[in-house]
Amino acid sequence: MLKKYFLLFFAVSGISFAQAQQRKYVNEFLNLGVGARGMGMSGAQVATVDDVTAAFWNPAGLNHIKTDFQLGLMHSEYFSSIAKYDYLGAAFPMKNKKGVLAVSLIRFAIDDIPYTLNLIQPDGTVDYSKIKAISASDYAGLISYAQKLRLKKFADREDVDISVGGNLKIIHRNIGSLANAWGGGIDLGLQAKIGKWRWGAAFKDITTTYTLWSFSFTDKEKQVLAQTGNEIVSKSTEVNTPRIILGGGRNFKIDKKINLLAEANLDITTDGKRYGNLINASPFSIDPRMGLEMGYNNVFFLRGGIGNFQRVLNDNDTTNTKKRTMFQPTFGVGIKMKSLMIDYSFSSLNLQGSPLYSHFISLKLNINKKGSTFGIANTEVDEKANKINNQLNDQK
Repeated sequence: MLKKYFLLFFAVSGISFAQAQQRKYVNEFLNLGVGARGMGMSGAQVATVDDVTAAFWNPAGLNHIKTDFQLGLMHSEYFSSIAKYDYLGAAFPMKNKKGVLAVSLIRFAIDDIPYTLNLIQPDGTVDYSKIKAISASDYAGLISYAQKLRLKKFADREDVDISVGGNLKIIHRNIGSLANAWGGGIDLGLQAKIGKWRWGAAFKDITTTYTLWSFSFTDKEKQVLAQTGNEIVSKSTEVNTPRIILGGGRNFKIDKKINLLAEANLDITTDGKRYGNLINASPFSIDPRMGLEMGYNNVFFLRGGIGNFQRVLNDNDTTNTKKRTMFQPTFGVGIKMKSLMIDYSFSSLNLQGSPLYSHFISLKLNINKKGSTFGIANTEVDEKANKINNQLNDQK
């Protein structure tokens, strides 16, 4: 309960300081990640992601979906289950097989926050019936599209495959009846398979994303804010500057049944020097990520990763001058049962003292219209058919 009061204090305090035009860590809920597979690899996904979650990591990866319809779900919780994070996504190739369309919805929220402004009555008495519950919720909707990039230079090369994609992003945020915000932006992505290597680049908020806040206070709320030294505002704007994610990966075949997928990413922000990042060259800050996935017989998967490197003060140093490097490890497992993929992962935000664990559970379902309703697509046949169609189209 105390944690929720504490969070409400910061939510209301944040309203009065939200006039800042450009700040760091704006709409950070959109940088958490979706899908337990990607989270288990510490978010190192930009080069190799090839399923419905690509709409978040790199929309170009949607082009590798071969089934008629793919559905993705994820649920996770943060801060001892105070904050809930949910994701729903659906993707399907277009009828002409030249592109893939996807829609996604993300919600990050703290629900049932006690709102106690009316708890104390004018005569000093306490009336608990005046307490009401509110939510601080962040929503994002993505409409995504991806297709193969056809270049004559590589038309005859079977070892080269290039895809492009993009997102139209709509953002809605609210804090009870106190504040509401709407925003929108565009993401772009590129993936290239060259020989045995895969390369990727995602350009998030490439056009710069603006989130416009409006505030609605009652006379009593204005009075309380004024008494506590907070400035009363009616409107404000938050700005997301572009974020660039670069990565490369490769799938190593250990033997007939075991594969090892490795990927490394550089997450580059452009909103100025961020506290604690390993690499800072204002206005750029760079956060490296690395992830591994070992698959057995394409059924069982074991994953791990490291990321979120930080240079922070050493807790054991009483002079507050020495620093240590902290990073966030992640682990995960997955199992594939015909058309259904079940993934689980967890991470820790702290390696010293009491670790703060976050758990992620996600499902992915492949559906085909032909044959078995929930069968697995014959990927090899589909790829050969698409290759023949592409060659015919190129000749035309």
